[in-house]
Amino acid sequence: MKRRSMLSLLGAAPALLAGSRLDAAEKKSSQSHTRHSSAGGDKITGLNPRGTPPAVQLIPMAPRLSTLDGKTVYLVSDGFPGADIFLDQMKTWFAKNMPSVKTIYRLKAGGFAADDPKLNAEVKANGNAVIMAIGH
Repeated sequence: MKRRSMLSLLGAAPALLAGSRLDAAEKKSSQSHTRHSSAGGDKITGLNPRGTPPAVQLIPMAPRLSTLDGKTVYLVSDGFPGADIFLDQMKTWFAKNMPSVKTIYRLKAGGFAADDPKLNAEVKANGNAVIMAIGH
């Protein structure tokens, strides 16, 4: 009778057989190598593969405006398809419903997470608020 069939009849997995061979091989190799052991047996040191993440620095939200009347709102797109159409509709809405609000459309350089220092400086110098369309 094959070992696999016999083990399955007994309700044991064939891996048990492989495990017993592995244990015997480990015992044999441990006898040939010196191991450091403590009173409780062998000591194992585990390392976290994720490492230690840096501390999260919280940045507070910008102060909110009490009104948008007479303010400049930048409508910024990250280049995602359709964002320009959406922001154009917002510009039309502001012109119709809040004509005192000046809207300026800008396309951000780089991808979603990339910084655009030139645009940031322009918004900081000339704008009061930003609506940013980020694609999904």
